[in-house]
Amino acid sequence: MTRPQPSRAPARLCTLLLASAGLLAPVGGRAEEPVSFSRQIRPILADSCFSCHGPDANARKANLRLDTVDGATADLGGFAAIVPGSPEESEVLLRIEEELAEHRMPPPDSGKSLSRNQIDLIRRWIEQGAPWEGHWAFSPPSRVEPPPVVDEEWCRNPIDRFILSPLERDGIAPSPVADRVTLIRRASLDVIGLPPTPEEVDAFLADDSPDAYEALIDRLLASPHFGERWGRLWLDMARYADSNGYSIDAPREIWLYRDWVIDALNRDLPFDEFTLDQLAGDLRPGATTEQLVATGFHRNTPINQEGGIDREQFRIESVIDRLNTTGTVWLGLTVGCAQCHDHKYDPISQVDYYRLFAFLNSVDEPTIPVASPEDIARREEIERQVADYLSEIERDPKLLAIQKSWEENLDAPARQRQSQEVREAFDATPFDKRTPEANRVVFAAFIDQSDAPEVTPHREALQKIKADLPSIPTTMVVREQASPRETRFLMGGDFTRPGEVVEPGVPSVLPPLRSRSAGRPDRLDLARWLVDPANPLTARVTVNRIWQAYFGRGIVETGEDFGTQGTPPSHPELLDWLATEFVARGWSQKAIHRLILTSNAYRQASAHRPELSEIDPGNRRLARQSRLRIEAELIRDSALVASGLLHPKIGGPSVFPPQPDGVMSLGQVDRGWTADQGPDRYRRGMYTFFWRATPHPLLVGFDAPDGTFACTRRARSNTPLQALMLLNDEAFFEFASALADRVLATGPTDDAGRIDLAFRLCLARHPDEAESARLAELLEGQRAHALGNSGAGADPEAAERSAWTAVARVLLNLDEFITRE
Repeated sequence: MTRPQPSRAPARLCTLLLASAGLLAPVGGRAEEPVSFSRQIRPILADSCFSCHGPDANARKANLRLDTVDGATADLGGFAAIVPGSPEESEVLLRIEEELAEHRMPPPDSGKSLSRNQIDLIRRWIEQGAPWEGHWAFSPPSRVEPPPVVDEEWCRNPIDRFILSPLERDGIAPSPVADRVTLIRRASLDVIGLPPTPEEVDAFLADDSPDAYEALIDRLLASPHFGERWGRLWLDMARYADSNGYSIDAPREIWLYRDWVIDALNRDLPFDEFTLDQLAGDLRPGATTEQLVATGFHRNTPINQEGGIDREQFRIESVIDRLNTTGTVWLGLTVGCAQCHDHKYDPISQVDYYRLFAFLNSVDEPTIPVASPEDIARREEIERQVADYLSEIERDPKLLAIQKSWEENLDAPARQRQSQEVREAFDATPFDKRTPEANRVVFAAFIDQSDAPEVTPHREALQKIKADLPSIPTTMVVREQASPRETRFLMGGDFTRPGEVVEPGVPSVLPPLRSRSAGRPDRLDLARWLVDPANPLTARVTVNRIWQAYFGRGIVETGEDFGTQGTPPSHPELLDWLATEFVARGWSQKAIHRLILTSNAYRQASAHRPELSEIDPGNRRLARQSRLRIEAELIRDSALVASGLLHPKIGGPSVFPPQPDGVMSLGQVDRGWTADQGPDRYRRGMYTFFWRATPHPLLVGFDAPDGTFACTRRARSNTPLQALMLLNDEAFFEFASALADRVLATGPTDDAGRIDLAFRLCLARHPDEAESARLAELLEGQRAHALGNSGAGADPEAAERSAWTAVARVLLNLDEFITRE
């Protein structure tokens, strides 16, 4: 590096307090406190400097590396980037403050710039001796004692001390506890994803025991609906869907994995076991059927079934997806950035990436039946009889001629609707050159689908054989191959450019892997490494996600990225305390849920406080609760509960509630959608059949993930289309009609009483006087409208139902209805 000779502007010392410290430092940071490199300085350098002066040697400029202490303080020919204790001699600071654009760093054309506060923070850090510690997330969580507070009575458990202490230090008062109706509705939506009934609200309000709230939380945590609500959030990360994705988007059967997740969460399977079963259940000693089902976590990967694809390419892409998902879900790191080159910001090399890749590179992808041994044996016997019958007729020349004609006349959509095995056989042309196995697959499809008179008797004979075929669900799992595949470094991430052989291993920045044996480590070793208490990331990442669901934002806002580009924790000591508590309590997720739910921090009112608007607009200090729009599935669930239509069955195959016509024609293949007419029509939103190419509009409209990549935090948008859905969608009109019927059939006989009941069914609380009056006015107007439009033959009962349906549609469209206070 050649040192330039630019002009030097006199260095300015800034005396401003860091107004933006909420984004740069832990909550409560003050100018006189020591500056933390990992939490305050490194994020600045990572954002503005590491792309040119970071871990990636190929992208590094001027032979300057700023992500290590040795690189930052190295002698560069009579000067250094960082001279501890001497900001005036530190080239980094001089170049940052340089007035001449051609010498200023970051370069003006880079799109990066540092604020005055950031520059002053770097200056103070250098003045303090430039103390250097590694990135906070790569150091083990430290078990700290909850800090002292003045208002001891406010603190119900240790969490409150971590929240209250910095608030007191900055003279900020926490918000009062929310009223009881708000508390039960908030907790019910957060824990089980369903609003409370009026009876449940009344019982809670009538309970004047000192532990009434704790009893409520314990009841909710014990509910079988807990696994549904929290299972849905886990399925976001597992990229669960009921179809394969890509343009063909064929259906798949993997709902048994979804049921396993629900059950595991309900029984509070310790998170370390929860991890081992999903990542390596097939490798566990004496693996059970349930543990095999759990490995469906990594069968949720999309599958490309288009003709002419390179199978090895998409097998490798599946492994890449599994590796990147594992890195996101358990480590909270963007490991995928190292697929093609060394990570530009975090200490993860490309070799590290393919060492991790090697753990996942040797799996088969079977589909297994899940049923009793008797049912499986019966099914195998009937399948043998079917195969014997087909073998007797498959050489009939007349049938072969009809089969050939049938194949030649299949149009493209009909071909795409065939099973994967049949499409693969179609590709094995010419017709008379197929292997016997391939032709047998096509022949079976031909007999099943052809309407030719010479064929019909055979189809009927097969149907008679199949009449007693037991219905056995199947599910997609992974299973380790007997001999591991060789894994090679892929140059530039390109599967056509294999490089040197690599063995399974983990990034050197993290604790070493402890293998179960002296042999080659496998997926089970990787899974155990992820939940080893020595691993500094997994416990932090997991408790952060739980916290995020309860407060709308994680302690680390970028829950998918705990690396140097991620947001530093707002309450680092609390994050570490929760992580160590998680491990100490045997990885019990419900224990962490209960800790958070019973804290006063969680119980605060969410009301806006003008005095916090400037000092904490994002509510990172948590001087109040957050007001959150509930997720797409919970909006449907809440309407089902309010209307009285909810079918509470847990688990089972996905279902088909109503959706607008034409949705399924938007994909390459129109799969059709026939709405269920029985109880399945009113199942919870998480059971709605999810097509990746054409997902249900309600889910898309309210920001459900697309099932293609792991999603650790959903967006919360606010669009006019959402209001139109709640007002006019066929399903919501049906909910409104049912709510009207419920109020008329079971409620009081007067309008005021019925309005009160409808309001409570939707919002849990009683309406105030103005709200009641406004709804009464709407009701009268709708009555008059319905009677007037009906003419002389008006049906008063029909008009009354129509008027109350209009009121119900308004209630189901309220912002408060889809919001958790």
